[in-house]
Amino acid sequence: MSIPSHILDQLNSQADLISIIGRYTTLKRAGTEYKGCCPFHGEKSPSFYVNPQKNIYHCFGCSVGGNAISFLRDYENLTFIEAVNELSKQTGIEVPKDEQQNVSYQRNNPKPNHPSSQQTSSNPSSLHPTIESTGQSLVDTSINVPHSSDHHHVDNNHFNDYVSHTDYSDSNAYADYPPAWMDDASLAAISLEDNNAGDQDGNLYDLLSQIQAFYQHNLKTHPHAKQYFTARGITEDTFETFGLGYAPFGWQHLEHQFPQDIEGLKALGLVRQSESGRDYDLLRDRVIFPIRDNQGRTIGFGGRALDDEVKPKYINSSDSPVFHKQHVLYGYYESRQQRAERWLVVEGYMDVIALYQAGIYGAVASMGTAINESQISRLLTLNPTLTLSFDGDSAGQKAAWRTLEVALPVFSDDKELRFLTLPNNHDPDTFIKTQGAAAMREQIDQAMPLSQYIFAYLSERFDLSLAEGKAKLMSQVRTLTNLLPKGSSFRYLLNNDIYQKLGGKRSQNSEAKDALLDFDGDMTISQQLQLCFLFQPRALTEDPITAIWQQAGIDNLNLPAHIKQKASSDAFRALAWEDLQDAALLDIVTTIKRCLLYLPTDVNAAAHFILSNLEPANQSILSRSWGGFYKTLTARNILSVDELIENLVSQLIERHMKKERQQLINNPDHIKLAILSMQAQYLSKWRRAQQAEQSALMTGI
Repeated sequence: MSIPSHILDQLNSQADLISIIGRYTTLKRAGTEYKGCCPFHGEKSPSFYVNPQKNIYHCFGCSVGGNAISFLRDYENLTFIEAVNELSKQTGIEVPKDEQQNVSYQRNNPKPNHPSSQQTSSNPSSLHPTIESTGQSLVDTSINVPHSSDHHHVDNNHFNDYVSHTDYSDSNAYADYPPAWMDDASLAAISLEDNNAGDQDGNLYDLLSQIQAFYQHNLKTHPHAKQYFTARGITEDTFETFGLGYAPFGWQHLEHQFPQDIEGLKALGLVRQSESGRDYDLLRDRVIFPIRDNQGRTIGFGGRALDDEVKPKYINSSDSPVFHKQHVLYGYYESRQQRAERWLVVEGYMDVIALYQAGIYGAVASMGTAINESQISRLLTLNPTLTLSFDGDSAGQKAAWRTLEVALPVFSDDKELRFLTLPNNHDPDTFIKTQGAAAMREQIDQAMPLSQYIFAYLSERFDLSLAEGKAKLMSQVRTLTNLLPKGSSFRYLLNNDIYQKLGGKRSQNSEAKDALLDFDGDMTISQQLQLCFLFQPRALTEDPITAIWQQAGIDNLNLPAHIKQKASSDAFRALAWEDLQDAALLDIVTTIKRCLLYLPTDVNAAAHFILSNLEPANQSILSRSWGGFYKTLTARNILSVDELIENLVSQLIERHMKKERQQLINNPDHIKLAILSMQAQYLSKWRRAQQAEQSALMTGI
């Protein structure tokens, strides 16, 4: 199967190479690139680099390198076709089944045209002589005006341009071809020496480049169109950077300018056919925004009506073999050329251009469709913080919320989404004009974090004075957090944060756990438990291991009769502290049990009493940690660590069981192994139930 090169280019440029390679080796940001240990050869010092802008990788150790297709082919041992199909699934770019579908089209010999038709099509004031001179009604049932999908208002000039459609009777109409607007680059893309165009294949990329040059030339020769941009503060440099242009009046100006390329124009969707069978141009009397791919090639056009009464205000050219609007971000190429570091999603072309002209690089806009998951993933790869700027009206905020929902499945804990709604119904374009670039940068810096935005958005939609309103809000939050990737810490944190905002109180257990992690996250489970016993020694009044043994039902296993008969009585006893083989933990447990009746009521005094009775080595280690730990807990007004102690003890029991199981596998004792396996199952089931209950408390109302 022959796959067109432009499809391969799109697959490689749109693939999330960081995520693909990140499944096999840890990649860390290193300037504008990512580096890690090469997945192709063993190494301890990273020499493998991935460039997310060019979407290529290279190892300076083994010299391997390539793109997304080559990585899937070489590392995952896929065939070329399998790698292409895998990227097609990931990016959503369809690989054509027809082998002949590519960027080529058949050029044809132009039909001769009457010279007046060219003049009419490019000059809105040149009316059809018969109608103009006679003043007859414009309603003529013999002429079918095209019914385009954009439903343009058909004024007199447009209508008369259309009825002046020629029969191509003048063979000298193109004697002065090529036209003045065609620059050297455009001329190089076609062969003017070969008059037999029917024997040539055209290239859609070359044709698009020529059309862009045509539109740019028209902008220079139509002051009313250029005035639209200059009135909005656009400079000459920006005209050139973004290739801005103008599509003139006339229903068939593209066919007149590119008579040999009718097939290509139709393949691009720039020329369409009316119900009566006549061809007409999609973009007419509109300023033009060329749309570029990641390599800077023009692949389509956006057109904006000069008259605000014309609907729709914006039209994008159709999807084509080279243009798939759901995979393109306007302004992405230009921002990459400026090595943009921060990225901002905005709503329109002019927002992108205004920000760029103000020196704020990294603004992009989608092509009239909602930004998708793969595009967000790409932007978050380039920078872990992405800002979304949408209008403050209802439509803008709905778009922001939809984008939020799309982003959550690729929103890992190391990423950040921020939301920017400019004051006084401004968009970036108008805000920069009135307030300046510095004020715009400040607004971006102060954009609202995701957690705040979610609460602000939902709190306007529910009556939070009622319990029912709070419950509905929390239900919406849980729906959102379920979209987050598995293992996301943000899921728990967001649920809990909003729960607190609604007036809920966190359990002492959660507060204690956070305090312990904040104090010293590198402590072992045993060390954490020892400090908890110092803080709350009376937790040992009833032995925690025995309590867990009973709550989990381990003391009453439902064992088969033959195992009960063959097992020794010792096999069913509850675990003891000695069994854990942790001398320091056993020391503090036995010391506390021995001193319980004599402990002072003051927590700090009781802890020092216990410390003074420990073995010297243990006393020295715990004494260094106790002061800071006590201060951390009291600062949070924590009075009880019962649940935390239970959690830590159950972890130690579970760890002990895994160790014992391994020993029994190495030295087989099938009866003891069967009993231990069932004990581990009971403990695991109980722990899951405890965690589920705590989770429900944190996220419920």
